Amino acid sequence: MNLLTVENLTAHFGAYAAVKGASFAIAPGEKLALVGESGSGKSVTAQAILRLNPDVTLSGRVVFGDEDLLALPERRLRRVRGRDIAMIFQEPMSALNPVQTVGTQIAEVLALHLGLPATEARAEAIRLLARTGIPDPEHRVDAYPFQLSGGQRQRAMIAMALAGKPKLLIADEPTTALDVTVQAQILDLLDELQRDTGMAVLFITHDLNLVRRFADRVAVMRAGEIVEVGEVDAVFAHPAHPYTRELLASRPDPLPDNREHAPQRLAVRDLSVAFSRRRGWWRKEAVPILHGVKLSVPAGRTLGVVGESGSGKTTLALALMRLVASQGEIEFEGRRIDVLKGEALRATRRGYQMVFQDPFASLSPRLTVQEIVGEGLTQHEPGLSSGERARRVAATLAEVGLSPDSLHRYPHEFSGGQRQRIALARALILKPRLLILDEPTSALDATLQKQMIALLLKLQAEHGLSYLFISHDLAVVRALAHEVLVLKDGRVVEEGPAAALLAAPRDAYTRRLVEAARLGREGREGEVAPSLP
Repeated sequence: MNLLTVENLTAHFGAYAAVKGASFAIAPGEKLALVGESGSGKSVTAQAILRLNPDVTLSGRVVFGDEDLLALPERRLRRVRGRDIAMIFQEPMSALNPVQTVGTQIAEVLALHLGLPATEARAEAIRLLARTGIPDPEHRVDAYPFQLSGGQRQRAMIAMALAGKPKLLIADEPTTALDVTVQAQILDLLDELQRDTGMAVLFITHDLNLVRRFADRVAVMRAGEIVEVGEVDAVFAHPAHPYTRELLASRPDPLPDNREHAPQRLAVRDLSVAFSRRRGWWRKEAVPILHGVKLSVPAGRTLGVVGESGSGKTTLALALMRLVASQGEIEFEGRRIDVLKGEALRATRRGYQMVFQDPFASLSPRLTVQEIVGEGLTQHEPGLSSGERARRVAATLAEVGLSPDSLHRYPHEFSGGQRQRIALARALILKPRLLILDEPTSALDATLQKQMIALLLKLQAEHGLSYLFISHDLAVVRALAHEVLVLKDGRVVEEGPAAALLAAPRDAYTRRLVEAARLGREGREGEVAPSLP
């Protein structure tokens, strides 16, 4: 008997059909993976199960137990949400309340669905944070979402989803922002919880290696339709649909080991960052995040920055953009930018732009794509006519694979991967010489990852662009980066040419990252999945 049965589900945004007659079922204790390209309808399908999007018109049946969730009154559905069925959302920064601590948000679920008093709810929130791998949970329970790294925010949201002990967990890209070692921890955690509680999991992902490692069955989605469903081993070994074969064949190609000499575009010396943390009512203490980081990025080359979630990768990017206070020297094209302020700093920033980790949080929900991408031109090239500005925006969107009909739509109307491409277009339109890319491919499926890598390499070859590329995906780093820098606890533990370092890492921490990435590519029987080299 199935726990959840989806029959002929359709979802319309006005006249546009995002999901077209999707049907699948999940048995108690089963792990079903839903895979497909960005924009294929995976997240819309997940949200439709709990009727989370009021802008979508739904039809079909979603049967949970003996109830059709699409026909339930709102009051009864609220008792199902978070208690019987919980959901982990794709973008934690937009899903978490920014004005409440993560502990308060987890405790709210525990009080609402389990009736725990405040003291017990706090203690349970700390236990859940610890179980999802967040360090120092006794202090992190009082942290606000912006005080956590991207991976830590995602783990806090997982803790919140698990608080109600649901029968079904819908996990929408739950490991997108996590490094390979933490990915393994989260998958092991979900396995453990499933064994303990019999919980079923609908696992939405673009990472086929995680599907091979985690799921029992897989459903492949394309353009709103389920094109193939079957046991994971059978589908991976003998895919029936051409689209499934295309997904399995997509993989990033390693970058040739080219060591041409080039002048330095970015040079950083002794960069340190510390944040203050409140201890009691009046006392504050400094929490060091980065410790004396040194790096350089030559013209026309890519430096890959890797490390576990919370190692300081995003803080490094923000410090280089002068968005957080830092000590040390930051030099761009021979000019010290760490001493610049006001208009001088704003003018210099045209030459180096950043693509942020969470595109939904970094894109204004009140502006159209045309306004978002064209905003930089308004500031830096105010003499452009509106027609020329619109032409430049359309051309840049085409470069990142978005059609002209995207111009007048808003960020919430796009998938996570499409939003990431909008963020890239916003950075590229000013024709910078250096791009700081914080997980730019994390929300993209394998085929779009390969397209994005090809696009970045093409732009680099044509315009001599330099990239500082932050990622937890070592296969993508190997495909794009010439050199690699490894961060652990805010310190550089190893650096060198990408091919040599990833093939034979010297530091034990780097070896652990590489080994975790290798295991992530293996199936449950130890066979390498066909989607990666």
